[in-house]
Amino acid sequence: MFDLSLNFIRKVKRNLFPFYKNKELKFVFKTLQQGYPDNIVAARFVGGCVRKYLLNDVIDDIDIATILNTNEIKEKFKNSNFKVIDTGIKHGTVTLVSENFKLELTTLRKDVETDGRYAEVEYINDWKLDSERRDFTINAIYLDVNGKIYDPQSGVLDLKNNNVKFIGNPETRIQEDYLRIIRLLRFAIQYNSSNDQRTINALKSNLNGIKKISKERIFNELMKMLSLKNFYNILKHNNKKNIFLLIFPELKHFHRLEKLNKINKFLKIDQYTLLSILLIDETDNLEYFSFKYNIPNDIKKKLILYSKNFILFKKNNNFFKNDLIKNIYLYGKNHLIFLNTLIFMDNSKFKTSDYLNINKKIIESKMPKLPIDGKYLMQNGMKEGTSLGKVLKLIEEEWINNNFIISQDRVKELIKINLS
Repeated sequence: MFDLSLNFIRKVKRNLFPFYKNKELKFVFKTLQQGYPDNIVAARFVGGCVRKYLLNDVIDDIDIATILNTNEIKEKFKNSNFKVIDTGIKHGTVTLVSENFKLELTTLRKDVETDGRYAEVEYINDWKLDSERRDFTINAIYLDVNGKIYDPQSGVLDLKNNNVKFIGNPETRIQEDYLRIIRLLRFAIQYNSSNDQRTINALKSNLNGIKKISKERIFNELMKMLSLKNFYNILKHNNKKNIFLLIFPELKHFHRLEKLNKINKFLKIDQYTLLSILLIDETDNLEYFSFKYNIPNDIKKKLILYSKNFILFKKNNNFFKNDLIKNIYLYGKNHLIFLNTLIFMDNSKFKTSDYLNINKKIIESKMPKLPIDGKYLMQNGMKEGTSLGKVLKLIEEEWINNNFIISQDRVKELIKINLS
């Protein structure tokens, strides 16, 4: 009932206050149109913002296609409130940034030559030709600043029918850029699309081409897929799940997703959490995946800590019992809540009630605070520097191992030892 009401409110709001009527956006389009007659359309919205507008979804990013080249865009906005950033000059893309908006503007283009990774493009002013180089029909829906749809590939009908399909021959479009295999999976999951056998066969027969794609592009596309709120839709489509596993064999723990549905409403799952759920086990699975895709250090560090404590839990029955406060202090509540989630999904004997009880204990537990600080040590004869930090670390370790208790006499003893 709530979802239906929310969708109704969004629909009313969309009809009364469509996003394209925003004053800043109208200024952008008016600026781009200057110097062109009314019968020539200089710019249109395209991509995700148009799809989300048509589906009454929240619009969180805005792409604009234009007949202007990047130098012309820069010239038009050089004295405006928008800052122009060169985000992809070689691809004909710049970004306009204001206090309220981050708009990606790309010049219309057609592919001249492709090699499965990148395309050599020619900049054009033909909207239909621009639509033909896009991957899916639902990505080739344009919207002008007056709310008029331009739909040369019949994408609106496909969007209405949750039909994600390539423009033209699937085999040809995939071989232009093999990343489109993963993009097709992402869009098909997002819109719960049942693809025809011809498309599925084209995906399967071109899987080797993914080896041509950079690790960074593949990993970024994977993260976009895992960030989908309905990623679980993949479980409904064996064909797509099997293709996903052929591409990402390390993300093999799909059985955990079935159990995750039972507790999804109790926790927030982001793409990195979902990656951990599908990846982490007691083998070198994580290590191999991290090397294979050269994942960013901050993500890698987080995954390694999850993996280390997952294995530690398997060996230590007290992890969530006698050692709970200690582990909260060392790793934080959010880390333990996720670890509890991972263990729950991995262990078929772990009941939902047990999972919720442990989560409650984690949330309600008080975080201990070290009663000694650097100021106290200096008041007792220590000087600021590396020795002070070393003594403070020793005091903290002893305090933790002694169930968060340490006497002042023991603290003074440790100070005295390190001063001598």
